[in-house]
Amino acid sequence: MRTVLARLDEPPTLAGVGVGVHGPAGHVDVFSLPDLWQLHLYDYHADLTVDGAPYSIRPGRVSLVPPGSDVRYRYRGRSEHFYVHLRLGAAGTPHRIPVIQPAGPELDPLTARFRQALAAWPRTPARAAAEIWSALWRIAVLAPPDEPGTPAVHPSVASATALIEARLAEPLTVPEIARAVGVSHNHLTRLFRAATGETVVGYIRARRMERARHFLRATTLSIPAIAASVGIPDLHAFNKACRRELGASPRAVRTARTRPDDPRTA
Repeated sequence: MRTVLARLDEPPTLAGVGVGVHGPAGHVDVFSLPDLWQLHLYDYHADLTVDGAPYSIRPGRVSLVPPGSDVRYRYRGRSEHFYVHLRLGAAGTPHRIPVIQPAGPELDPLTARFRQALAAWPRTPARAAAEIWSALWRIAVLAPPDEPGTPAVHPSVASATALIEARLAEPLTVPEIARAVGVSHNHLTRLFRAATGETVVGYIRARRMERARHFLRATTLSIPAIAASVGIPDLHAFNKACRRELGASPRAVRTARTRPDDPRTA
């Protein structure tokens, strides 16, 4: 499956959002957008060719075509789809995204994002761009990466990390997380180490302390409140964890934010 490289670290700039109606005036359209990406969400059957490569359009599929591509649509009657013409930024890590792919379980959320963008366009273009940016990030993770040496994250690991992030303030055990994501304790441990290079417990500890560092440096929350918010309400244990993982006491970590030359602020 052919893919394109898209950078999503910056919000897109939209040039047009709408519902395209094709077919009644002719069953073939051939065109190019020299300076704009094309994002489409389909609800019909048709044939698509992008720079000579053939693809099948089916209901529930989404396509992302880069600027300057020669596209050819062959319709089978009246055909309507959501379209967005946009510019993407040049900053950040490129994501490899299939030219066309099934939306799968993301179809309803994606449809909602497109509808919201259409409702906002052109009166509030920033809102429309935010909806499409969200849609692009969803599209970027529909299919696992197919680049050599880039392993896909196992769905159980992705679910586990999302659960951990949402529940850092709560007591967490590996068996509990494994049950929640539908695998055995041992299997999750193996999957997690293969994907992250560390244990589930080590990952939880690291995420708690990264969040604690952020709260200590960026907020005026009390140290007891921060300790509770990262799931270590015992202040003695929190102090020991900060010294072990962050290299200083909570108070010292907080103070270091005012000294940009301190290596602990890096």
